[in-house]
Amino acid sequence: MKKLLLVFGLVFSHVIFGQTAKEIIDKNIELSGGLTNWKLLNSVLLQGKVVLGIKDEYPIRIFQQRPNLTKTLITTGGKETAIEGFDGSKGYAMNYAANKLQEYPEYVPESFDNDFIDWENKGFDAKYLGKEKVGEIYCHKVELTKNVNKNMYYFDTKTYMLIKEVKKDETLVYSDFRKVGNLTMPFRIESSSTKKDGDYVMLLNRIDINKVFPANIFKF
Repeated sequence: MKKLLLVFGLVFSHVIFGQTAKEIIDKNIELSGGLTNWKLLNSVLLQGKVVLGIKDEYPIRIFQQRPNLTKTLITTGGKETAIEGFDGSKGYAMNYAANKLQEYPEYVPESFDNDFIDWENKGFDAKYLGKEKVGEIYCHKVELTKNVNKNMYYFDTKTYMLIKEVKKDETLVYSDFRKVGNLTMPFRIESSSTKKDGDYVMLLNRIDINKVFPANIFKF
């Protein structure tokens, strides 16, 4: 009887937790705009300011386009300068020691979508790890695993918005959610790492979606 209960318990636990992880992700996608609208999103222009340390603030613009094109520009001393990007074949970033933009052959571009958009087709396994507080917000904790890579996602138990994302080298905290067209997006993004050398807070005042960018906007 004990053995039977154990087997039944394992099966029941697998079904409940497996479904729960999928349901939480599906709920986030549904309440933040729906899978169709997320898949129709082809480009994003983020505008606002980035705060480094206590007092250093810089205007920032970030261009992103499917499948993985990106370019980040900041304004210092009245001049806008590219500090990072990927043009489809080359990745580049600012070398502050040399004070110039340079190509990095080992640059790995990030996907335009979050990993949990179409996570099953991407080969991820999802696991529900219960509830955990992020600040004052109770969240559903979901782990996505693919090979040796693990990402942790924290979804607000009330709104199902993504509040926190823990990657290998970076933790991102999202807040100030607003409607942008049919989608709901965070206008405040806080990044931290164990090294603490690249921590920042991004405060956005405008997000434009599905704009047609100039053909050479991402070029190095």
